Amino acid sequence: MSATTLIGGLGRSVLTLVAAIGRVAIFAGAGLGHILRPPFYGREFGVALLNIGWLSLPVVGLTAVFTGAALALQIYAGGARFNAEAVVPQIVAIGMVRELGPVLVGLMIAARVTSSIAAEIATMKVTEQIDALTTLSTHPMKYLVAPRLLAALITVPLLVGVGDVIGVFGGYAVATGSLGFNPATYLTNTVDFLEPFDVVSSLVKGCAFGGISALMGCYYGMNSGRGAQGVGRATKGSVEAAAVLILAANFVLTGVFFSV
Repeated sequence: MSATTLIGGLGRSVLTLVAAIGRVAIFAGAGLGHILRPPFYGREFGVALLNIGWLSLPVVGLTAVFTGAALALQIYAGGARFNAEAVVPQIVAIGMVRELGPVLVGLMIAARVTSSIAAEIATMKVTEQIDALTTLSTHPMKYLVAPRLLAALITVPLLVGVGDVIGVFGGYAVATGSLGFNPATYLTNTVDFLEPFDVVSSLVKGCAFGGISALMGCYYGMNSGRGAQGVGRATKGSVEAAAVLILAANFVLTGVFFSV
């Protein structure tokens, strides 16, 4: 392979990536714009709130409680090497609130909600229901994208807050039940160590991750191919893109919030 061919292939890949980023950015701008302009579809918004928020609570709660419990065990085992077992409450709290809580909730939402949104909208496209909406003078972006995007922006931060609390409780349960920590002292150390900015940063991350999850589901669904294979590719691509973007956004937001 010649150097010219290699450079040409690299250039085409970069141009394809830039074009894809541009399409997603335009789609995101249009979706956010439709949130702010009437008409508003309250029923679609209510259904999205239920599906994204309430029905995601079980998986979020289970993920958080086991993560907090495992984190307490790992920190205790690692701290024992340096006679630093007493830091378990502080590290569990900061680890869950700053990082593990938002990221794990975001990934669970990507797995559960993003795939569902992409499959639903892609199926509507395949069965020409989106064309029917246009025929009925109903803008697909306003009817399908805006309610789901707004619901995710509202509910995912709440899910992150709930996940943080449950994760800290999981660490508390293991530490007090198996590791010999005093319950009152554990709670005092947890509350004293956390700062309000830690909680705010966690909720901001949740809002960003929720927007990414809903946006990727809607984008891949609206741009899916025809047939069952198109629906499958849209679902798979939406989850992959949402997961990668959530992790990348977490890195950027962590750098912004906690850079020295």
